[in-house]
Amino acid sequence: MEKKVVGVFAKQPLPGRVKTRMCPLLSPSEAALLYETSLLETIFTMRDGDFDLVLFYTGDVQWFRTTFPDLRLIPQQGSDLGERMATALQQLHADYPKAALIGSDSPDLPTAMVEKAFNSLDSDGLVVIPARDGGYVMIAERGHHPQVFRTVPWSTAEVLTSTRRLAAEHRISLQEVGGWEDLDDVDSLQNLLQRSPSSRTAAFVRENFRDRLSV
Repeated sequence: MEKKVVGVFAKQPLPGRVKTRMCPLLSPSEAALLYETSLLETIFTMRDGDFDLVLFYTGDVQWFRTTFPDLRLIPQQGSDLGERMATALQQLHADYPKAALIGSDSPDLPTAMVEKAFNSLDSDGLVVIPARDGGYVMIAERGHHPQVFRTVPWSTAEVLTSTRRLAAEHRISLQEVGGWEDLDDVDSLQNLLQRSPSSRTAAFVRENFRDRLSV
């Protein structure tokens, strides 16, 4: 069986640096706590998958060493998100034929969907799990394709459309598996409560922000 790995992109949960679109519903400190909860659940969930796990971080490495002492930690490298993602996948391919990246904004993403995405990879292609906002919550590849991370308008509704176009231009097969949602604004927070009420992140939201949401 081919070795597989999922790289998780993460930031140190500092007030004012994460989940800023949740404010002013949440204070910067509350938004940082929400981000930390989502990150912790993401790692907890992905540990159950039939793949290795690597964390690509930005921030104080000591925080990540203390919080995730048993994970391989690699600093993110690159001037923009696309370059950081392409570099991360290149690093993972040094040891793994199949490599994927996810963020920490989909804490309830099922490992079964991640496995399905891996299983859908052809001999030299890409697979994405589309996101409701026009991006994707996971991208996986067998063989490295840095072209699909260039000239992408990150953090917009055109990310997936641009990725499809770049894959077609470079004759790279691209498959789309399932679909999920990032936790990046108040509406998606409400959707998480309805979609996955038993998740750790949903429980944290109900416990701390119930008076500000329809739950």
